Amino acid sequence: MQLGLHLSSYHWPVETERLAPTLAEIAAVADGCGFDSISVADHFWQHPRMGGPEGPMLECYATQAFLAAHTRRVRLMALTTATPYRHPALLAKVVTTLDALSGGRAWLSIGAGDYEEEARGLGIPYPPLRQRFEMLEETVQICLRMWRGDGGPFEGRHFRAERLLNQPRPLARPHPPILIAGDGEHRTLRLVARYANACSLRPTPEIPRKLDLLRRYCEEEGRDYGAIEKTCVFAFDVGDGGSRVGELIERLRWLGGMGIQTVVGRVEHVDRITPLEVIGREVIPAVADL
Repeated sequence: MQLGLHLSSYHWPVETERLAPTLAEIAAVADGCGFDSISVADHFWQHPRMGGPEGPMLECYATQAFLAAHTRRVRLMALTTATPYRHPALLAKVVTTLDALSGGRAWLSIGAGDYEEEARGLGIPYPPLRQRFEMLEETVQICLRMWRGDGGPFEGRHFRAERLLNQPRPLARPHPPILIAGDGEHRTLRLVARYANACSLRPTPEIPRKLDLLRRYCEEEGRDYGAIEKTCVFAFDVGDGGSRVGELIERLRWLGGMGIQTVVGRVEHVDRITPLEVIGREVIPAVADL
């Protein structure tokens, strides 16, 4: 099992001028102590689950570029880009740039979106869910074509382009990996089977059934189920002085027993750095064999 660090809140007890050095230290420690990836929440307002819109929130892809400059090894991704927030060709170009400048470490992580208040508040179009799923599929199709070097036109139901030119090409081969987030049984997992290199499921006892369904969809789509990375979002709380390390390891073993290969977690008090060091020293080695 691999562990990833998720940054979903910047509500740290520091002034704005200290955000950059604090984030740089977090990134460098996570990169050095064995985390496999660093993901960043793709919101413009803070999500209600993390305290609501008045909380501080950094733009996702600018933040990833900053993280790329302060790390050497970890994979970099959003968690998760909402399809309506960026035109597909722009998104493909942004991820291409991040990939090229990070040495091939960028992922595209995408979903249908779940924060209507944010979009409406900022004037970003936010169509109904069915349309957002149609847009998601067209977005992935456009990204794949641009990454392959197919510079021809695109004519979809929601998006049109005359020339999908994209230079330079990404370093990642055959293209930056794609994670499609969500565990919806009728649309999301079908899209994972059709296009994605990874899925992202919720940490519930339903995981084995969701993965069985994904396996069936992969068979129908002619995809190798084993080639899809099974990921889950969780919370990493090691407690004061590492008092909850054992509990965290048991929960990770529970997820691994259900088929999860990578767990991406928000680390409590990440700005204090010590929790990252405890995870690197005690948790990551303990679950490496799962």
